[in-house]
Amino acid sequence: MSVRLTVSYFFVTGTLSSSNSELVTNLTPQSEPASDLIPQTSLKKAIFRREIYEVTPMGNEAEKPNIITSSLDFLVNWGRSNSLWPFPYGTACCAIEFMSTEVGRYDLSRIGSEYVRFTPRQSDVLLVAGTITYKQAPILKRIYEQMAEPRWVIAMGACASSGGFYDCYCTVPGIDHIIPVDVYIGGCPPRPEAFFDAMFDLQKKVKDESFMKQRAESVKEQLEMIKAKTAEAKCDAKTAIHEKVVDIKDFMKEKEQNLVKKAQFWKE
Repeated sequence: MSVRLTVSYFFVTGTLSSSNSELVTNLTPQSEPASDLIPQTSLKKAIFRREIYEVTPMGNEAEKPNIITSSLDFLVNWGRSNSLWPFPYGTACCAIEFMSTEVGRYDLSRIGSEYVRFTPRQSDVLLVAGTITYKQAPILKRIYEQMAEPRWVIAMGACASSGGFYDCYCTVPGIDHIIPVDVYIGGCPPRPEAFFDAMFDLQKKVKDESFMKQRAESVKEQLEMIKAKTAEAKCDAKTAIHEKVVDIKDFMKEKEQNLVKKAQFWKE
């Protein structure tokens, strides 16, 4: 079984003259001239060709079922490591170096990280590039907390890693005092090659993680939290019931005393 595919194209090249004007009409029998498509005001060589191809599909091998066996950890880590979307938190010259990674010379898209997002809800990697002051620390922590799990952090440059040469009261001596850091990049400022090296290290770290183990730990933490909240709720309910019983007993005792007083009054 074969499929016939017809391809037509039209191109203009060169300049027509009295000696080569027959190139427009003297085509092969399989091709057709486009005399009606040639502009009357231009003297160009215009050729319209129509070519016919026969496409034969694959044999019975393509119809056989194909099976790939793998582990869930491998598939999840493969997808995560090749789609690390960075959130650039740039405050100094390191951010300019990061911008150069998007150009064709370095091509950040070859590792699946060209989709730079400026919202923490659509990012995987928080890239802190530049100096962080104590006034910015709460903002940086809030952005990190708004990122969905799993999330990673890269400290780009000496200022983000250790405070750099800013030995003063207003500069944070490393963002690891605020949020956890996965990869550190030295330099002031580091070159784009250093950023790629950090991304490769982060990919290796992601590939070594276990999705099922993380999920089990997360479920275990959730169960422990549920147990703790259940125990706390039981304790609160027990306390509330005890207080309610005491209140009812006091009310009944007071009521009984009032009835006794009324009975003595009417008896007298």
